[in-house]
Amino acid sequence: MSNMLCGKELILATKPYAKEDRRKSWLYTLSTLAILIATLAATVLVPWLLAKVVLSVISGLLLVRMFVIYHDHQHHTILHKSVIADGIFTVFGIYMLAPTSIWKRSHDHHHKHNSKLFSASIGSFPIATRQKFLSMSAGERIGYLAIRHPLTIGLGYFTMFMLGMCVSSFLSSPRKHFDALIALLLHIGAAVAIFMFWGWDAWFFMFFVPFLIAFALGSYLFYAQHNFPGVTFCSNADWAYDKAALESSSYMTMNPVMHWFTANIGYHHIHHLNAKIPFYRLPEVMAKFPELQVARTTSLRPSAIIACLRLKAWDQELGRMVSLKELGTKRRRKAKLATA
Repeated sequence: MSNMLCGKELILATKPYAKEDRRKSWLYTLSTLAILIATLAATVLVPWLLAKVVLSVISGLLLVRMFVIYHDHQHHTILHKSVIADGIFTVFGIYMLAPTSIWKRSHDHHHKHNSKLFSASIGSFPIATRQKFLSMSAGERIGYLAIRHPLTIGLGYFTMFMLGMCVSSFLSSPRKHFDALIALLLHIGAAVAIFMFWGWDAWFFMFFVPFLIAFALGSYLFYAQHNFPGVTFCSNADWAYDKAALESSSYMTMNPVMHWFTANIGYHHIHHLNAKIPFYRLPEVMAKFPELQVARTTSLRPSAIIACLRLKAWDQELGRMVSLKELGTKRRRKAKLATA
């Protein structure tokens, strides 16, 4: 155990893996894009309802994979300085209601401030301490809990991407995020055009369901990767980059099929330790370093999902996230002690 790497030593040890294989990057990008286009087209072309449903679900999962690949490109991890790749991913970012100007700004902020208790919650779900939550007004509590509510996450298509990524970003800085308005208008225009010219079933199976699934899964993955039993948060003064990666980012265990559809984003602790490691090399890095194999884990099992979603605030005394029920219990207990 004394030979275990930590801190900057561990980050530096992963540096040799922070190099892409350009051929693999293009292969995975173009093959995913081709399969996605094919499945989307097939939802319209095949005549059988069950096949449409299956293809629509697969399309949604492929959107998740393509989005993670887009996310790697935005980190300048793959296909950096490629004009063709820049063009593909700029169009894809608009298609996914996450234009490059918005996604890169918010996601870079997230990486630099992940697990800090007292920083702006740009690009991440807000975290309140128990003390702060109990001092909130009724309206503030409703707003805070609404952002973290399962329905908000499940309906990420509307809440996190249409409203959060596009509407809010454009209203906050119209000149800087004009592409957010373009993305939203093109999205609505495409939906109307598909509905009018190809019918409701084409709109539903080729457009609505894939986006609904992709944004729901994507929103939950982003939530659960930093809101899970065992997660650690700390004050800004005590924050360290490597600690935030290994103690505040989960390893989400999945079967090989889901690891493929999510482009290995489940190896999130490694991605936060070194965001320059391409998605297809993350399993290789995990296998190489024992230090990364003892990660704090979660999964997509129903019990794990419920356990993550019930977490509401950080209890500094207990050193863990607590549920709404626990917050209420502790408040009542303190009130009883005060009146005793």
